[in-house]
Amino acid sequence: MPDSASAVTSTINPAAVEAMAEAGIDIIAQTPKILTPDTVATSDVVITMGCGDNCPNFPGVEYRDWKLDDPAGKGVDAVRPIRDQIRTLVEELIAELLPAHR
Repeated sequence: MPDSASAVTSTINPAAVEAMAEAGIDIIAQTPKILTPDTVATSDVVITMGCGDNCPNFPGVEYRDWKLDDPAGKGVDAVRPIRDQIRTLVEELIAELLPAHR
């Protein structure tokens, strides 16, 4: 399970890079990014993945914490189901925020 005291690392798990490439998404040049107060303050919905009290909290911003396994140190076989779960959650969020009738 996610660790509420998790910290941003300087590199992306190579297994995550491989799993995303399998889905046609190239993240090899990406780096982990910290959730900044400016980013949160200008967002309508903030998705966290177990950051707990480490996340900035602003009034008027909706927070959702997605309970996901931490892929850190895991191989591609363990990362694939996490990737797939995130895809499903993102698709559900998009459908909720951008209904087909708009």
